[in-house]
Amino acid sequence: MELLQQILVYLILALAVGYIVKKFFLPKSLFAPKKGSTKACGQEDCGCH
Repeated sequence: MELLQQILVYLILALAVGYIVKKFFLPKSLFAPKKGSTKACGQEDCGCH
């Protein structure tokens, strides 16, 4: 049981660190959709999302 708890703790820690790195340290251009893709964002694509 203790081994399962340690695995879950390290898994959750890895997910949290990965989220923080993605959110604050990686450029948003890596995750932006391609310019040719269609996106339903209202009348015009404001680029705010």
